[in-house]
Amino acid sequence: MAGHSKWANIKHRKGAQDAKRGKIFTKLIKEITISARIGSGDLETNPRLRLAIDKAKQANMPKDNIDRAVKKGTGDLDGVSYEEGVFEGYGPGGVAVMVEFMTDNRTRTVADVRHIFTKHNGSLGVSGSVGFLFDRKGLISFETGQDFDSIFEAALEAGAEDVKDEGDAFEVITDPSEFIHVRDILEEKGLQWETAEITMLPQTMVKLEGKPAEQMIKMMEKLEDYDDVQNVYANFDISDEEMEKVMA
Repeated sequence: MAGHSKWANIKHRKGAQDAKRGKIFTKLIKEITISARIGSGDLETNPRLRLAIDKAKQANMPKDNIDRAVKKGTGDLDGVSYEEGVFEGYGPGGVAVMVEFMTDNRTRTVADVRHIFTKHNGSLGVSGSVGFLFDRKGLISFETGQDFDSIFEAALEAGAEDVKDEGDAFEVITDPSEFIHVRDILEEKGLQWETAEITMLPQTMVKLEGKPAEQMIKMMEKLEDYDDVQNVYANFDISDEEMEKVMA
C-alpha cells in the first residue's frame, strides 16, 4: 500500500482521529452544512449529505450537532457561508498534492496553506497542475483478518470496479456514484470495513525515504490539522518501515 490509503489506515489504527475529535467535528459540520446548502436536506436525493452524516455518526457526533448543521445549510438557521475548492501543488521530492478546503476567508486560507507547503520543502501550484494524476473513486478498506474471497465476490456482485489484496488490507474500489450502494451491500452481508470514503487515488507514485519522507509526513499532518482543510491527497510511496519510523 502507498500514499493516501496507507496514511488513512495508519491514522485510523493509531487513533489519531479520536485525539483530535474537536477538529474532526468542525470539519464534518462544514461538510454537512455545505452539502445541505448545495443540494437539500433530503438524504434520499442528496447522496453527498448522506455520506457526510454517515461520517459524522461514525465519529460519534451528537445528533443535535448534525441536525443544526443541516438546518444551517438549508437556511432554517443562521450560519457562516463557506466557499469550497481545491489547491494543487508539490511536496518534497516532487510528490503531487491535492488539498480540498472549505473557508469563510479564501485570502487567509491561501496564505496559510502556501506557508505550510513552503515550510516543508513544497510549493503551491496552479489549478490543474497535478489533478490529472488522480482519479476520484470510492474506497472501502478491510482488515486482512476477514475472508478475501467473500469480500471479492460480494463486492464485484454489488458493482465494484476492482478488489485488491494490498498485503495489510483488502481494498474495494468503486465508481463514486456506486460507492454507497456497494458499501451498503457489503454491510448487509456482515462484512465489516475499516475505512470507507470517496477519495482521490493516484495513478502514479513517487518513492520517498529519509529526509523527504519525514518532510512529507509532517506536511500531511500540518495540512490535515488546519481547520480550513477538509481532505489531503498525495501520491507518495513510503515503505512500511519508513512510515512507522516517521510516525513514531
